[in-house]
Amino acid sequence: MDRNTIVGLVLIGLILSVFTIFNKPSEEEIKAEKEKLELAEQAAADEERKKNEDQETVEAEKVNSIIPKLDDKGDTLIADTGEWIYTDTITDQDTLIAQVIEPVATPEVKDTVPVVEVVGELIRLENNKLIIDFNTKGGQIAAVRLKEFETYHEYAKKDGKIEPLAFFKDGDATNGITLPMEGKVINTTKELFSVKSQTKSKIVFEYKGDGDQAVEFVYELKPDAYDIEHIINVRGFGGKVVPENVMFNWNASLPKTERLFSEQRRVSTVCFKYKNEGFSWLSEMGDSEQEAEDKVEWVSFKQSFFSSFIRPETGFRKSGSKFEIDSYDQGDSLNWTHLKGFSTDMNLNLNDVSNASVRMNWFFGPNDFDVLTSYDEGYDDVLNYGWGLFRWINLYAVQPMFKVLTSTGMGLGIAILLLTLIIKFMLMPIQWKMYTSSAKMRILRPEIDEINKKYPDKEDAMKKQMETMALYRESGASPLAGCVPMLIQMPILLAVFRFFPSTFDLRQKSFLWAEDLSSYDSIYDLGFSIWPYGDHVSLFTLLMAATTLGYTMMNSGNMQAPQQPGMPNMKIIMYFFPIMMIFFFNNYASGLSYYYFISTLTSILIMVLIKKFFVDEEKLKAKMAARKANASADGGGKKKGKSKFQERLEEMQKKQQEQMKQRKKK
Repeated sequence: MDRNTIVGLVLIGLILSVFTIFNKPSEEEIKAEKEKLELAEQAAADEERKKNEDQETVEAEKVNSIIPKLDDKGDTLIADTGEWIYTDTITDQDTLIAQVIEPVATPEVKDTVPVVEVVGELIRLENNKLIIDFNTKGGQIAAVRLKEFETYHEYAKKDGKIEPLAFFKDGDATNGITLPMEGKVINTTKELFSVKSQTKSKIVFEYKGDGDQAVEFVYELKPDAYDIEHIINVRGFGGKVVPENVMFNWNASLPKTERLFSEQRRVSTVCFKYKNEGFSWLSEMGDSEQEAEDKVEWVSFKQSFFSSFIRPETGFRKSGSKFEIDSYDQGDSLNWTHLKGFSTDMNLNLNDVSNASVRMNWFFGPNDFDVLTSYDEGYDDVLNYGWGLFRWINLYAVQPMFKVLTSTGMGLGIAILLLTLIIKFMLMPIQWKMYTSSAKMRILRPEIDEINKKYPDKEDAMKKQMETMALYRESGASPLAGCVPMLIQMPILLAVFRFFPSTFDLRQKSFLWAEDLSSYDSIYDLGFSIWPYGDHVSLFTLLMAATTLGYTMMNSGNMQAPQQPGMPNMKIIMYFFPIMMIFFFNNYASGLSYYYFISTLTSILIMVLIKKFFVDEEKLKAKMAARKANASADGGGKKKGKSKFQERLEEMQKKQQEQMKQRKKK
């Protein structure tokens, strides 16, 4: 690395540091943001209190309006009709108390009946996996807790107790159906249901409408399972409700459960599976809405490590079905506690509402590969293992190897270490080929430099290219020989980038100083946030960046300086990359940083072993010289010894020379 490169990197680092310092929030700004949140909460409380006070005032005024009005002598004023005359307000409370009104017939007072909010009762059912609270208001699922898991906040206490993780709490979610009728719409989430029957694992809710109209919701928990059966029975709506207009509505706001709120929110979205078009999802980057493009087999509200699914036996009809996800505004109190707002309106696919029944299945559980695949419904598609080739590598190579290692009972850190070594030694022949190619290029470097000096002008670019290719062909070297092996192993590196952050097995598993391999490791908390670095120091990220820098330095000798002005210097870019990794990976899963650290360290060790014991550069140099001599003795210019690429270059050179001659004649 020359002096200019070092100065450039130092200046870039200083610019980033100064930019970060000047853009980090001050203590006053942090305090102001907290005060803003407190004021928003206080304003909401004041508004609710004012609403209650206004209601009390209205009621008081209704009472005051029936007080008889008195004349100067204190007698009751009577109108010509013989009725009392009433006062509008009470100005003298003592006078009111002193008055004694004879019990006489009073006129009828017509008051508006106030709207009373329907309040339901919570009823709990549970099995070995789930705790589910049902609400008689709407006959719906009000809250779901998973017994085997806990939030990061509870996990960090290290108290040895598991406080069941709330997938959502009472008030966070609604589910029901809407039945559009002439003049009104029945929305079951707002109606009060009665409990028709109940056992330890089953509950039946019933809503009765006009006449023989009724809606029945049946929920039944399975033993030792994450899913429950849900049956919707509709009766007596024939001729009043169009079956194709009956919709199933499901809305939820999922609370934070993991360590890094921003990362959990980033990967949360609504997923769904079409009957013909397969798996799809809404954008994770912001608000999104989409109408169904095909019959829907299931819908999922998915976050980083837990998901819920609703799957009807006959699927949801395309007509009218839609999915939506909403992000919370900065001023919204839920912005600090919940991920996003999930909602879906699905056509229940009814053909008759006189006596119809729809059977569905709910799933509330972890995004564990084995658990999701056990349902054989394509639930594992929600796992973000990448797309295409990357997903296949994870599903059919990385995941099976990792599962075999973890099934032995070893720690997750050791399992990742062994998985890394297995993958690296499987790729060792590729790395051997890459090193051999780079060694050949180093040997040819002096001759290539001579060719560059021989043809400095742009007009001779074709001659320079042809002579360089001839040198590669005669010596048996190729600049692409090192690129092809890199392209072969690149999909594996990118696949693993998706695998570890999506693997449920890493959640709340510790290793060395990392208390949770599914989240970042921190050896020091800064106490303030630096954009884009964060508020902590991740040691695995630093180790990964250091080994990457070392590996880059070992291979920097193979990088040529740019031959044309304005071309980027690859050496600077490759040295700058490890520095940028410190910022990019500081908030990533420590299991991923740990894998890349071990992988790069293993690559360095393999390269040292290859160089020391397997590839003798002096022998390789002699072999290349002998090959070149044989090619020259054999008449290297013969057409049969030329590649098709070289023949094309010669044709292009001839055409270029003819064009230049024509230009000179003009």
